[in-house]
Amino acid sequence: MSISLPPLTLVLGGAASGKSDYAERLVTATERPMLYIATAQPFDAEMDDKIARHQARRGEGWRTIEAHLNAADAVTCAREDEVVLFDCATMWLSNQLFAETNLGDAEVALFKAMSDCAAPVVVVSNEVGAGIVPENALARRFRQAQGELNQRFAQRADLVITVMAGLPLALKGSLPDGTP
Repeated sequence: MSISLPPLTLVLGGAASGKSDYAERLVTATERPMLYIATAQPFDAEMDDKIARHQARRGEGWRTIEAHLNAADAVTCAREDEVVLFDCATMWLSNQLFAETNLGDAEVALFKAMSDCAAPVVVVSNEVGAGIVPENALARRFRQAQGELNQRFAQRADLVITVMAGLPLALKGSLPDGTP
């Protein structure tokens, strides 16, 4: 039985919470063609391994667009019959901060592309505000920016899900019937 998703779904969770795995299962359950927008960059061997694990877990059947910085353009490539998985907003934000782009302009373009997208979009993002206050200014700036970005996604989303220990909990809207 396939599930139906609203125009925008946000899946939040901490590190290793199961959020990406859950989002992938959610997207797969729609039984629509799948577009994966990848934002991670392999800067080291650990990240190479993580990306490889994610690719292996997803398996075949995904059309993938690498969009480290310009995710808005990638979202506009979605076909109406597809479902989009944007994984993840946290890596996208990190890439923007490290590249010293105009974050406001990039965010406006991303939100416009998502609102104009005819396909449902599922966004994965990290919840980074539940831990201790970071000791350095860059980490505090990132935590603040990520928290604010998550709030803006949540305001726009029809469905907001948090994942803890692999278990989904709807914060806004209801989990779709037949949710994996």
